[in-house]
Amino acid sequence: MVRVKSAHFPYIFSREGKRCFIQVEYKDYYSILGVKKTASQDEIKKIYRRLAKKYHPDVNKSPDAEKKYKDINEAYEVLRDPEKRQKYDTLGSAWQNGQPFTPPPGYEGRGMDFGSADFEGFSDFFRTIFGGMGSSRMGGMEDVFFGGQGRQKVRKGQDSEAEMELTLEEVLQGGQKTISLESYARSSDGRMIPERRNLKVNLPGGITEGTRLKLACKGSPGVAGGPRGDLYLKIRIKKDPRFEIKGYDILSEVRVSPWEAALGSLIPVKGLNGTVNMKLPPGTQSGQKLRLKGKGLPGKGGSWGDMLVSIRIVVPKKLSAREKELFHMLSGESSFRPRD
Repeated sequence: MVRVKSAHFPYIFSREGKRCFIQVEYKDYYSILGVKKTASQDEIKKIYRRLAKKYHPDVNKSPDAEKKYKDINEAYEVLRDPEKRQKYDTLGSAWQNGQPFTPPPGYEGRGMDFGSADFEGFSDFFRTIFGGMGSSRMGGMEDVFFGGQGRQKVRKGQDSEAEMELTLEEVLQGGQKTISLESYARSSDGRMIPERRNLKVNLPGGITEGTRLKLACKGSPGVAGGPRGDLYLKIRIKKDPRFEIKGYDILSEVRVSPWEAALGSLIPVKGLNGTVNMKLPPGTQSGQKLRLKGKGLPGKGGSWGDMLVSIRIVVPKKLSAREKELFHMLSGESSFRPRD
């Protein structure tokens, strides 16, 4: 019987291809990040970012900073992903950090999808739980010992998503905008490290709230030198106190006097490209909406949305003696009864 211990996986291999686990040290990933088991994904992400900055070896020069940094990244690698987190949680709560651990039979991470990850820099515990034989993304020891090439297959990276906030002015102008994204990359020793990238984005016509822009090959890094995945940017339009956005249309409110509404008038209205004059028909009611065609946001194919103006009739809070006199005269002369 010839037995070989893998340098990358905590298994013992026999000549017949049988495999058994060796005892490893249990990792309490929740304790490492200092979060509860009920913590949300957003909470975990927030804590991870804070700890990663605190213990990054380029910043923290204490002797144990590098080890803590590796543990933090390993814990986040598992807890950030619902599938890996669920698999880890099935181990139960009886284990303590640092305790000797041997997983139950069949508990290898067969088929787990790690994108561009290799397993350098991870603990034996991580590789025991998630480094199962047969995972095509690993290359792994089955290739080394049983006739394979021992190399990862070149694969395109995973697609990713982010949000980009634009002002109404930026939507109108279009052109090119530079954005800064914080993501994560895997270093040569297998650690997950923060990465900040500046990307130039061309803003086409027809952008509105919820539009998704595709940036080819700007997503997650590929596997074994493969191309990056694609990045999808979801557009959010920053709230503007002047307008409400409905697709390519914009909505605003304008206040008018009772005599302007009754008699009709040409009133100035603030639009996206400056002030426009709007014809107020005689007898306009409060709450009535008037449409200014082509005064909204640029749509697709050279089209434009509309501007919808909601009318609000307001009365003066203070009246001069003459104004009071005129209103009294009007009330005596007018046959209009608003409650009839």
